[in-house]
Amino acid sequence: MKEKEIKFPSRKSKKWKSSEKQLFFMAMLGIIYVLVFAYAPMFGIVLAFKDPDYPSINILQTLLYAPWAGFRNFTNFFTDPEFSKVIWNTLGLNVLQLLINFPAPIIFAILLSEVQSKKFRKIIQTITYFPYFLSWVVFGGIILILLENNGVINNILQALHFINEPINFGEAQYFWGTIIITSLIKGLGWGAIIYIAAIAGIDPQLYEAARMDGANRWHRIIHITIPSIAPTIVLFFILSLSGILNNGFDHIYTFQNAINLDKSEVLDTFIYRNGIVNQQYAYTTAVGLFKSIVAIILLVAGNKICKKITGNGVI
Repeated sequence: MKEKEIKFPSRKSKKWKSSEKQLFFMAMLGIIYVLVFAYAPMFGIVLAFKDPDYPSINILQTLLYAPWAGFRNFTNFFTDPEFSKVIWNTLGLNVLQLLINFPAPIIFAILLSEVQSKKFRKIIQTITYFPYFLSWVVFGGIILILLENNGVINNILQALHFINEPINFGEAQYFWGTIIITSLIKGLGWGAIIYIAAIAGIDPQLYEAARMDGANRWHRIIHITIPSIAPTIVLFFILSLSGILNNGFDHIYTFQNAINLDKSEVLDTFIYRNGIVNQQYAYTTAVGLFKSIVAIILLVAGNKICKKITGNGVI
Protein backbone atom coordinates (compact mmCIF):
# COMPACT_ATOMS: atom_id res chain seq x y z
CA MET A 1 0.00 0.00 0.00
CA LYS A 2 1.42 3.32 -1.12
CA GLU A 3 1.90 6.04 1.40
CA LYS A 4 0.09 9.27 0.69
CA GLU A 5 2.38 12.03 -0.40
CA ILE A 6 2.33 15.00 1.90
CA LYS A 7 2.09 18.28 -0.03
CA PHE A 8 3.51 21.40 1.48
CA PRO A 9 2.31 24.85 0.43
CA SER A 10 4.45 26.23 -2.34
CA ARG A 11 5.87 29.71 -2.50
CA LYS A 12 3.31 30.61 -5.14
CA SER A 13 0.43 29.75 -2.79
CA LYS A 14 2.04 31.85 -0.06
CA LYS A 15 2.33 34.75 -2.49
CA TRP A 16 -1.30 34.29 -3.47
CA LYS A 17 -2.34 34.40 0.18
CA SER A 18 -0.41 37.63 0.66
CA SER A 19 -2.09 39.12 -2.40
CA GLU A 20 -5.43 37.97 -1.00
CA LYS A 21 -4.67 39.91 2.16
CA GLN A 22 -4.00 43.03 0.09
CA LEU A 23 -7.27 42.59 -1.79
CA PHE A 24 -9.11 41.99 1.47
CA PHE A 25 -7.59 45.16 2.94
CA MET A 26 -8.64 47.17 -0.12
CA ALA A 27 -12.14 45.70 0.10
CA MET A 28 -12.33 46.58 3.79
CA LEU A 29 -11.65 50.24 2.99
CA GLY A 30 -14.60 50.21 0.62
CA ILE A 31 -16.80 48.44 3.16
CA ILE A 32 -15.86 50.94 5.89
CA TYR A 33 -16.63 53.83 3.52
CA VAL A 34 -20.09 52.40 2.76
CA LEU A 35 -20.80 51.70 6.44
CA VAL A 36 -19.83 55.23 7.51
CA PHE A 37 -21.38 57.25 4.68
CA ALA A 38 -24.28 55.03 3.57
CA TYR A 39 -25.46 52.88 6.49
CA ALA A 40 -24.64 55.10 9.48
CA PRO A 41 -26.85 58.00 8.23
CA MET A 42 -29.75 55.54 8.02
CA PHE A 43 -30.19 55.88 11.78
CA GLY A 44 -31.54 59.35 10.98
CA ILE A 45 -34.60 57.71 9.43
CA VAL A 46 -36.19 57.67 12.89
CA LEU A 47 -36.56 61.45 12.50
CA ALA A 48 -39.45 60.72 10.15
CA PHE A 49 -41.40 59.41 13.15
CA LYS A 50 -40.49 62.22 15.58
CA ASP A 51 -42.64 65.18 16.60
CA PRO A 52 -42.10 67.93 13.98
CA ASP A 53 -43.17 70.64 16.44
CA TYR A 54 -40.61 69.74 19.11
CA PRO A 55 -38.53 72.88 19.94
CA SER A 56 -34.91 71.89 19.36
CA ILE A 57 -31.66 73.66 18.55
CA ASN A 58 -30.25 71.04 16.19
CA ILE A 59 -31.04 67.71 14.49
CA LEU A 60 -29.31 65.65 17.18
CA GLN A 61 -31.51 67.08 19.91
CA THR A 62 -34.64 66.28 17.87
CA LEU A 63 -33.33 62.78 17.20
CA LEU A 64 -32.65 62.01 20.86
CA TYR A 65 -35.32 63.87 22.81
CA ALA A 66 -38.30 64.60 20.53
CA PRO A 67 -41.39 62.47 21.32
CA TRP A 68 -42.64 59.92 18.81
CA ALA A 69 -45.30 61.18 16.42
CA GLY A 70 -46.19 58.00 14.54
CA PHE A 71 -47.07 58.66 10.89
CA ARG A 72 -48.03 62.30 11.45
CA ASN A 73 -45.20 63.63 9.24
CA PHE A 74 -46.36 61.43 6.37
CA THR A 75 -49.96 62.56 6.87
CA ASN A 76 -48.83 66.19 6.87
CA PHE A 77 -46.99 65.63 3.59
CA PHE A 78 -49.92 63.88 1.86
CA THR A 79 -52.29 66.65 2.96
CA ASP A 80 -49.87 69.48 2.16
CA PRO A 81 -51.37 71.99 -0.34
CA GLU A 82 -48.21 71.67 -2.44
CA PHE A 83 -48.25 67.85 -2.49
CA SER A 84 -50.10 67.42 -5.80
CA LYS A 85 -48.04 70.12 -7.53
CA VAL A 86 -44.72 68.71 -6.33
CA ILE A 87 -45.61 65.11 -7.25
CA TRP A 88 -46.96 66.17 -10.66
CA ASN A 89 -43.83 68.16 -11.50
CA THR A 90 -41.53 65.39 -10.26
CA LEU A 91 -43.28 62.60 -12.16
CA GLY A 92 -43.97 64.71 -15.25
CA LEU A 93 -40.34 65.72 -15.70
CA ASN A 94 -38.99 62.24 -15.03
CA VAL A 95 -41.47 60.44 -17.28
CA LEU A 96 -40.62 62.81 -20.14
CA GLN A 97 -36.92 62.30 -19.53
CA LEU A 98 -37.46 58.53 -19.44
CA LEU A 99 -39.29 58.68 -22.78
CA ILE A 100 -36.85 61.08 -24.48
CA ASN A 101 -33.49 61.05 -22.71
CA PHE A 102 -33.32 57.31 -21.96
CA PRO A 103 -33.43 56.03 -25.57
CA ALA A 104 -31.30 58.93 -26.89
CA PRO A 105 -27.90 57.51 -25.73
CA ILE A 106 -28.86 54.08 -27.13
CA ILE A 107 -29.68 55.54 -30.55
CA PHE A 108 -26.56 57.71 -30.44
CA ALA A 109 -24.34 54.70 -29.57
CA ILE A 110 -25.81 52.62 -32.40
CA LEU A 111 -25.39 55.42 -34.94
CA LEU A 112 -21.86 56.14 -33.75
CA SER A 113 -20.90 52.47 -34.05
CA GLU A 114 -21.96 52.58 -37.70
CA VAL A 115 -19.53 55.42 -38.48
CA GLN A 116 -16.54 53.98 -40.34
CA SER A 117 -14.12 56.88 -39.83
CA LYS A 118 -12.37 56.45 -36.46
CA LYS A 119 -11.13 60.05 -36.50
CA PHE A 120 -14.61 61.47 -37.02
CA ARG A 121 -15.98 59.11 -34.35
CA LYS A 122 -13.42 60.31 -31.79
CA ILE A 123 -14.23 63.96 -32.55
CA ILE A 124 -17.96 63.34 -32.05
CA GLN A 125 -17.33 61.42 -28.82
CA THR A 126 -15.10 64.17 -27.42
CA ILE A 127 -17.66 66.88 -28.22
CA THR A 128 -20.52 64.94 -26.61
CA TYR A 129 -18.50 63.83 -23.55
CA PHE A 130 -17.22 67.29 -22.62
CA PRO A 131 -20.45 68.80 -21.14
CA TYR A 132 -20.72 65.94 -18.64
CA PHE A 133 -17.51 67.02 -16.89
CA LEU A 134 -18.90 70.50 -16.21
CA SER A 135 -20.89 71.00 -13.01
CA TRP A 136 -24.51 72.07 -13.35
CA VAL A 137 -23.58 75.46 -11.90
CA VAL A 138 -21.08 76.08 -14.71
CA PHE A 139 -23.03 74.39 -17.49
CA GLY A 140 -26.32 75.90 -16.35
CA GLY A 141 -24.72 79.35 -16.12
CA ILE A 142 -23.57 79.09 -19.74
CA ILE A 143 -27.05 77.99 -20.86
CA LEU A 144 -28.72 80.83 -18.94
CA ILE A 145 -26.44 83.35 -20.67
CA LEU A 146 -27.34 81.86 -24.07
CA LEU A 147 -31.06 82.03 -23.21
CA GLU A 148 -31.08 85.69 -22.13
CA ASN A 149 -33.29 88.17 -23.99
CA ASN A 150 -30.20 89.44 -25.81
CA GLY A 151 -28.59 86.01 -25.86
CA VAL A 152 -27.46 83.91 -28.80
CA ILE A 153 -30.60 81.74 -28.93
CA ASN A 154 -33.00 84.68 -29.16
CA ASN A 155 -30.78 86.44 -31.70
CA ILE A 156 -30.69 83.34 -33.93
CA LEU A 157 -34.46 82.82 -33.69
CA GLN A 158 -35.08 86.46 -34.56
CA ALA A 159 -32.58 86.36 -37.43
CA LEU A 160 -34.40 83.33 -38.87
CA HIS A 161 -37.75 85.15 -38.38
CA PHE A 162 -39.11 82.41 -36.13
CA ILE A 163 -39.99 85.01 -33.47
CA ASN A 164 -40.63 88.76 -33.53
CA GLU A 165 -39.76 89.49 -29.90
CA PRO A 166 -37.24 87.87 -27.54
CA ILE A 167 -38.56 84.91 -25.54
CA ASN A 168 -38.19 84.91 -21.77
CA PHE A 169 -37.02 81.31 -21.28
CA GLY A 170 -37.17 81.81 -17.52
CA GLU A 171 -40.98 81.64 -17.59
CA ALA A 172 -42.79 78.58 -16.27
CA GLN A 173 -44.03 77.37 -19.67
CA TYR A 174 -40.46 76.86 -20.92
CA PHE A 175 -39.02 75.24 -17.79
CA TRP A 176 -39.71 71.57 -18.56
CA GLY A 177 -38.38 71.92 -22.11
CA THR A 178 -35.23 73.62 -20.82
CA ILE A 179 -34.61 70.87 -18.26
CA ILE A 180 -35.12 68.02 -20.74
CA ILE A 181 -32.94 69.57 -23.47
CA THR A 182 -30.11 70.56 -21.13
CA SER A 183 -30.18 67.11 -19.50
CA LEU A 184 -29.97 65.53 -22.95
CA ILE A 185 -27.04 67.70 -24.03
CA LYS A 186 -25.10 67.12 -20.82
CA GLY A 187 -25.68 63.39 -20.49
CA LEU A 188 -25.87 62.13 -24.09
CA GLY A 189 -22.21 61.29 -24.61
CA TRP A 190 -21.58 59.91 -21.15
CA GLY A 191 -24.75 57.83 -21.18
CA ALA A 192 -23.73 56.26 -24.49
CA ILE A 193 -20.36 54.97 -23.21
CA ILE A 194 -21.72 51.74 -21.73
CA TYR A 195 -23.76 51.02 -24.87
CA ILE A 196 -20.76 51.67 -27.12
CA ALA A 197 -18.76 49.21 -25.00
CA ALA A 198 -21.58 46.64 -25.24
CA ILE A 199 -21.75 47.03 -29.03
CA ALA A 200 -17.96 46.67 -29.28
CA GLY A 201 -18.27 43.31 -27.52
CA ILE A 202 -20.58 41.83 -30.17
CA ASP A 203 -18.96 39.09 -32.25
CA PRO A 204 -18.06 40.58 -35.70
CA GLN A 205 -18.75 37.20 -37.30
CA LEU A 206 -22.45 37.73 -36.64
CA TYR A 207 -22.40 40.85 -38.82
CA GLU A 208 -20.36 39.08 -41.50
CA ALA A 209 -22.80 36.17 -41.62
CA ALA A 210 -25.76 38.55 -41.81
CA ARG A 211 -24.06 40.55 -44.57
CA MET A 212 -23.48 37.37 -46.58
CA ASP A 213 -27.15 36.48 -46.17
CA GLY A 214 -28.09 39.82 -47.74
CA ALA A 215 -29.08 41.71 -44.58
CA ASN A 216 -28.77 45.48 -44.92
CA ARG A 217 -27.56 47.83 -42.20
CA TRP A 218 -31.04 48.36 -40.76
CA HIS A 219 -31.66 44.61 -40.50
CA ARG A 220 -28.29 44.08 -38.80
CA ILE A 221 -29.14 46.75 -36.21
CA ILE A 222 -32.60 45.31 -35.53
CA HIS A 223 -31.67 41.62 -35.42
CA ILE A 224 -28.09 41.68 -34.07
CA THR A 225 -27.13 44.94 -32.35
CA ILE A 226 -30.28 45.63 -30.33
CA PRO A 227 -30.82 42.02 -29.10
CA SER A 228 -27.13 41.82 -28.12
CA ILE A 229 -27.28 44.95 -25.97
CA ALA A 230 -30.79 44.22 -24.63
CA PRO A 231 -29.54 43.08 -21.17
CA THR A 232 -27.66 46.38 -20.78
CA ILE A 233 -30.72 48.36 -21.87
CA VAL A 234 -32.94 46.50 -19.40
CA LEU A 235 -30.46 47.05 -16.56
CA PHE A 236 -30.34 50.82 -17.08
CA PHE A 237 -34.09 51.04 -17.67
CA ILE A 238 -34.80 49.41 -14.29
CA LEU A 239 -32.31 51.71 -12.55
CA SER A 240 -33.84 54.75 -14.29
CA LEU A 241 -37.33 53.60 -13.31
CA SER A 242 -36.34 53.26 -9.65
CA GLY A 243 -35.06 56.85 -9.69
CA ILE A 244 -38.24 58.32 -11.14
CA LEU A 245 -38.71 60.56 -8.07
CA ASN A 246 -35.15 61.94 -8.30
CA ASN A 247 -34.81 64.96 -10.56
CA GLY A 248 -31.33 66.03 -9.53
CA PHE A 249 -31.36 68.94 -7.12
CA ASP A 250 -28.43 70.85 -8.65
CA HIS A 251 -29.95 70.67 -12.14
CA ILE A 252 -33.39 71.91 -11.11
CA TYR A 253 -32.14 74.52 -8.64
CA THR A 254 -29.83 76.07 -11.25
CA PHE A 255 -32.76 76.93 -13.55
CA GLN A 256 -35.35 77.58 -10.84
CA ASN A 257 -36.62 81.09 -10.12
CA ALA A 258 -39.63 82.81 -8.57
CA ILE A 259 -41.42 83.03 -11.94
CA ASN A 260 -41.30 79.32 -12.82
CA LEU A 261 -41.77 77.95 -9.28
CA ASP A 262 -45.15 76.41 -10.14
CA LYS A 263 -43.49 74.21 -12.76
CA SER A 264 -40.06 73.78 -11.16
CA GLU A 265 -40.88 72.80 -7.58
CA VAL A 266 -40.04 69.08 -7.34
CA LEU A 267 -39.41 66.77 -4.39
CA ASP A 268 -35.69 67.55 -4.26
CA THR A 269 -36.18 71.33 -4.05
CA PHE A 270 -39.21 70.86 -1.76
CA ILE A 271 -37.02 68.93 0.70
CA TYR A 272 -34.32 71.59 0.47
CA ARG A 273 -36.67 74.50 1.15
CA ASN A 274 -38.49 72.84 4.04
CA GLY A 275 -35.55 70.94 5.51
CA ILE A 276 -32.50 73.16 5.10
CA VAL A 277 -34.11 76.60 4.83
CA ASN A 278 -37.08 76.16 7.20
CA GLN A 279 -35.35 73.53 9.40
CA GLN A 280 -38.29 71.10 9.37
CA TYR A 281 -36.00 68.10 9.69
CA ALA A 282 -38.55 65.51 10.83
CA TYR A 283 -41.02 66.49 8.11
CA THR A 284 -38.52 66.37 5.26
CA THR A 285 -37.01 63.11 6.54
CA ALA A 286 -40.47 61.59 6.10
CA VAL A 287 -40.58 62.95 2.54
CA GLY A 288 -37.15 61.47 1.83
CA LEU A 289 -38.22 58.11 3.28
CA PHE A 290 -41.31 58.20 1.06
CA LYS A 291 -39.02 58.65 -1.96
CA SER A 292 -36.87 55.70 -0.91
CA ILE A 293 -39.86 53.38 -0.40
CA VAL A 294 -41.28 54.28 -3.82
CA ALA A 295 -37.85 53.70 -5.40
CA ILE A 296 -37.59 50.21 -3.86
CA ILE A 297 -41.12 49.30 -4.99
CA LEU A 298 -40.42 50.49 -8.55
CA LEU A 299 -37.09 48.65 -8.60
CA VAL A 300 -38.67 45.33 -7.60
CA ALA A 301 -41.75 45.78 -9.81
CA GLY A 302 -39.69 46.92 -12.82
CA ASN A 303 -37.32 44.00 -12.36
CA LYS A 304 -40.17 41.46 -12.31
CA ILE A 305 -41.88 42.97 -15.36
CA CYS A 306 -38.63 43.09 -17.37
CA LYS A 307 -37.82 39.49 -16.39
CA LYS A 308 -41.21 38.31 -17.63
CA ILE A 309 -40.98 40.26 -20.90
CA THR A 310 -37.29 39.97 -21.81
CA GLY A 311 -35.90 37.36 -19.42
CA ASN A 312 -33.34 39.87 -18.12
CA GLY A 313 -33.32 41.67 -14.78
CA VAL A 314 -31.19 43.20 -12.06
CA ILE A 315 -32.13 41.08 -9.05
